[in-house]
Amino acid sequence: MDVFDAIKGRRSVRGYTSEAVSEKDIKKIIDAATWAPSAGNTQSWEFIIIRDVQIKRRLAAAALDQKFIMEAPVVIVVCANESRSSQRYGQRGRSLYCLQDSAAATQNILLAAHALELGSCWIGAFHEREVGKILKTPLGVRPIAIIPIGHSAETPRPPSRRPKGSLVHSESF
Repeated sequence: MDVFDAIKGRRSVRGYTSEAVSEKDIKKIIDAATWAPSAGNTQSWEFIIIRDVQIKRRLAAAALDQKFIMEAPVVIVVCANESRSSQRYGQRGRSLYCLQDSAAATQNILLAAHALELGSCWIGAFHEREVGKILKTPLGVRPIAIIPIGHSAETPRPPSRRPKGSLVHSESF
């Protein structure tokens, strides 16, 4: 799949079939995530793969009752390892770089899932502390994104885009 086709063709999918996602596909998706750029190559991300129905149910509740999380056969939670990033970059690593690194890994997950003809959705609306408790994340490891992944049961329409003229500036704002 051409990268531009993948970028423009990927959609936020909120409906999944019950068909399983293969371990081979999950490994490919995680491999793609680990190839994301990161500040100083610190790779300050962590990935938690969830298949357990009860954990998915608790995550859905912590994510403002986004129940479609429970439908997905697999959920990947991307976490930012503040500690790893701050070792090299101090406070800026802890407060910014690890978030940027994790966001880049999240985008790779979404694009890899799409390339494998799987649906996914980037969920950032959740109670971070509650998700951390559910997943038993250690101090310094923050949940950043919840990503349900599965075979799509829907075909979302392309979202509208702002006109580029209102977003692009030359030389200064």
